[in-house]
Amino acid sequence: MSSGRDPGLQPERTRLAWRRTLLTVTVVTALAVRLASTGDPTGALIAGVIVLVWGALLVLCWPRGTGTGPARTGGRTLPLATVGTVALALLGVLLVIRGLW
Repeated sequence: MSSGRDPGLQPERTRLAWRRTLLTVTVVTALAVRLASTGDPTGALIAGVIVLVWGALLVLCWPRGTGTGPARTGGRTLPLATVGTVALALLGVLLVIRGLW
């Protein structure tokens, strides 16, 4: 009796999930840079940090999202991506608050 699982689809679903994560982080980064382009030095600094976090997440997640190989983090990709995503969210909130003042 079959277990109902198709092991051939799991890697594809995983790649698609990582691609969605990278796309979302890229869009958030682009919006943060646009919001920070008003000329405020603090906003520019925050946007710079967001771009650095985005770059780190891109390096960490790219092998997973493209299926070109395992992540280079020794199994710590998900916790590092979570920390990066939370950092982006906090920096985004800070940018919005700065933009509203």
